[in-house]
Amino acid sequence: MNKVTPLEKLTVKDYASDQEVRWCPGCGDYSIVRAMQKTLADLQSSPEKTVFISGIGCAARFPYYMATYGFHTIHGRAAAIATGTKLANPDLDIWVISGDGDSLSIGGNHLMHVLRRNVDLQYILFNNEIYGLTKGQYSPTSKIGTRSPSTPMGSLDSPLSATLFALGCGARFVARGIDTQPKYLPEVFKRAQAHKGASFVEVFQNCIVYNDGVFDNFTAKDVAADRQIQVEHGRPLIFGKEQNKGLRLKAGKIELEVITIDENGTTEEDVLLHDETNKILATLLAQMEGPNFPVAIGVLYCDPSDTYEDAVHAQLTAAKKENPSPNVNDLLRSGTTWTVV
Repeated sequence: MNKVTPLEKLTVKDYASDQEVRWCPGCGDYSIVRAMQKTLADLQSSPEKTVFISGIGCAARFPYYMATYGFHTIHGRAAAIATGTKLANPDLDIWVISGDGDSLSIGGNHLMHVLRRNVDLQYILFNNEIYGLTKGQYSPTSKIGTRSPSTPMGSLDSPLSATLFALGCGARFVARGIDTQPKYLPEVFKRAQAHKGASFVEVFQNCIVYNDGVFDNFTAKDVAADRQIQVEHGRPLIFGKEQNKGLRLKAGKIELEVITIDENGTTEEDVLLHDETNKILATLLAQMEGPNFPVAIGVLYCDPSDTYEDAVHAQLTAAKKENPSPNVNDLLRSGTTWTVV
C-alpha cells in the first residue's frame, strides 16, 4: 500500500532565491522583499504557480530575489506583460512589482488599463518620490520644490497621488503600506492576494541615497502615532498617541475633519467607522495629508467585481459552442478577398 507523505510546510527561506540581494545599504526595499517572502510563507503559496513581473528601476530587481517564477520586463510595460500572462494561464498567482516612475510615468497608461480591466493580479508600487536607479531625478510623485539633477532649482510639477490615481482608474482594491512596518505589511499583501481582481498597493519606501527621509513627517517613530492612521473595516477611525483623536464628516459636507474625543462634548460615538466598500470615503482618506490630517495606511477600498480574464475565457467558450468545428479554409476566404492573377 502506498503511504502518502504530507508536504513539509514551506518557510520564509524557501521563498528566497540564492541570488545576492543588491540594493543600497539601508534601502527600504530590503524590508519589502522580506515582507513578501513572509507573506508567501504564511499563505503557503505554490512557488511553481507564483510569478513576479517587474519593469525597470530599483524595485524591478525583485523577481531575482524570489524563489518563484519571474520576468524582468521593459520600462513601464510590466502591467501589459502581466495581463498577457494571466490571460494565457489564469491559474497563476501574479504579482507586479514597480516603482513610482516606472508605474506612473512611462507606465501610467498600462497601469490604468490593468486596473480598469480588473485583471486578477497584485500590483505593488514602491513609492520613494524619486528615480533611484538613474541617479535621483524627480518623479511623477515628487513634491513641488524637490531639488534633483533634473530639477536643480526645484520641481514645479504638481505631484501625482498613486492611490488617488488607482481609485480614479476604477481599481476595486486599493491599499497602502510602509516599508518600516514589517509586521503590518504582510497583512496588507495577504489582503491584496485574497482579493479577486486587480489589487493595488502603494508602499511608501525610503530611498536612503537620493531622497532620504522624504516620509519622515509621518513615518518617524516620534510622530508616527499622531501623523498616520491604520484603517480597518468596521472599526472607528481613531489615531494618536493617546488614541484620543478621530475622523468624522463635517456637518452637511462631504469632507473629513479631525476631532479630539472628550473635548467640546465629542465622544467615540462621533467618530466615523471605516467602510472599505465606500469609494467616496476611500477617496477622502487618500486625499489626507499632514500636518492637519494623518496619512491613511491599510486597506482603503475593497469592492470585488468580475475579473477580466474570467470574462475573456467565458467569451471564448461561448464562441466555441456556437461554432465548435470552424473550417480554417472557409475562414481565410470569408469577407473581402482578392484573387491575384
